[in-house]
Amino acid sequence: MLRISKILYATDFSPHCTQAYFHAVQLATCHFAHLTIVHVYQPDPSIRRKPDILVRERQHWISQLEQIRPVDDTIALRHVLLEGEPAEEILRLADEMGADVIVMGTHGRAFVEGQPMGRVARTVLAEAPCSVLLSRLHSGNGAQRVSRGMSALTR
Repeated sequence: MLRISKILYATDFSPHCTQAYFHAVQLATCHFAHLTIVHVYQPDPSIRRKPDILVRERQHWISQLEQIRPVDDTIALRHVLLEGEPAEEILRLADEMGADVIVMGTHGRAFVEGQPMGRVARTVLAEAPCSVLLSRLHSGNGAQRVSRGMSALTR
């Protein structure tokens, strides 16, 4: 059986990440795994020299991040806010924490080998030190629906 004890769930707070969150929680529940929820903040370059605005923005993202909590309070949980390029920071954190799997949504704006995949998801998938589970939403008849399957891709 696949051993999963550390799950890294990456979010940008988009609807694409919501489905991935449910997969991450289910994995954590089934494997009694620790769940780390990460958001990578990219401050607008125009405010980098305005520390008061940066502090307020960081506080906003921390507050948003900490609202993401599984109903099952027995799941070991950690929230992490990072700053920088999302793919690089997700990969760095996965390596540092020894993640067994990275779970994330994909926007599906680009195609890789016929599969829709966003730039961050593509980079994480290509360079991850562990398995990667991608989940995406796609439009059908004007409504958002969950894709029939999820891509559990391993290295």
